[in-house]
Amino acid sequence: MKKRESFLSYGRQWITDEDIEAVVAVLKSPFLTQGPKIEEFERKVADYVGAKYAVAFSNGTAALHGACFAAGISEGDEVITTPITFAATSNAVLYCGGKPVFSDIDERTYNIDPKEIRKQITANTKAIIPVDFTGQPADMDAIMEIADEFGLVVIEDGAHSLGAMYKGRKVGTLADMTMFSFHPVKPVTTAEGGIIVTNSEEYYEKLKRFRSHGIINQNLSRDEGPWYYEMIDLGFNYRMTDIQAALGISQMDKLDRFIKRRREIANMYNEAFKDLDCVVLPKQLEGTKSGWHLYMLQLKLDRLARSRREIFENIRAENIGVHVHYIPVYWHPYYQKLGYQRGICPKAEQWYEQALTLPIFPRMSDEDVKDVIEVVRRNIY
Repeated sequence: MKKRESFLSYGRQWITDEDIEAVVAVLKSPFLTQGPKIEEFERKVADYVGAKYAVAFSNGTAALHGACFAAGISEGDEVITTPITFAATSNAVLYCGGKPVFSDIDERTYNIDPKEIRKQITANTKAIIPVDFTGQPADMDAIMEIADEFGLVVIEDGAHSLGAMYKGRKVGTLADMTMFSFHPVKPVTTAEGGIIVTNSEEYYEKLKRFRSHGIINQNLSRDEGPWYYEMIDLGFNYRMTDIQAALGISQMDKLDRFIKRRREIANMYNEAFKDLDCVVLPKQLEGTKSGWHLYMLQLKLDRLARSRREIFENIRAENIGVHVHYIPVYWHPYYQKLGYQRGICPKAEQWYEQALTLPIFPRMSDEDVKDVIEVVRRNIY
């Protein structure tokens, strides 16, 4: 096989002329930020997932920070989450003074295991942050049952799962709050951006204040004039711009088509690799339809002549952008300084050691997919 001339990344945005025109229209308008496109985008996302409210943020990490604030997480509170995620998930807990508690995964689905969550609950537990890793919804019925039993808030990290389905429902109304990310490799993009959807008016109001310095201009303690406003929380400047929102509005019109294509690619991979006895294909939780943000193979290293690093580097050398998602969060030096130690989530650690991410994004052609399949099969042994 001839080596690909161009590098195929593991993920990439798909920007159309319609997207560009939508952004240009805002650039020509009076409002570049804090204008009408923000609310229009929020409404579009909320309506898509079936939620009452949505609050847009400058990025997904800021949105998670806002959700932790709205949930009342503060010093001494513990929040249970998974170690197989990007560091932002647990960092948001630290921002509020809380303590992340890492709970092991279900090795079949790679998502947090509800049985393991129960083992971690203490008198200080305030919330659970499940992550819909790779776009597959976590086992939300079991998680919500635990939360109801112990009076916990559930913040679903759906950075990967906008457009995914759980037992006939779109992700977005399963938890108390759900975060979606709009980074360029996510299901749709606003360049950078994030959003929290919720059915709680209380959380909605807190989130709106938090993203804008903690300031309100309604229900004021005093009336000094139309210009008057008050800061009632220590908030942040986490506002999304109208430029980002305009791109998001246009992208949302393509979301279902993007998800359909991701599922087609995943099916092509499943068919191509099902006969290999040296890999484990990704398993879907019954009743879910993944958004396939990532496609992960697990390598059975005891059946392979090469190490994962050798396989990774050989495939990369052929311009196929394989990757690995994610390093267990508590392995990072910062978390080690906080006192976290290796070995606390053995299933997650074993999974990480044998995981390999293959390229998957809507603009991939069938020829791109065939290139991935051929190069992976040739280098896997």
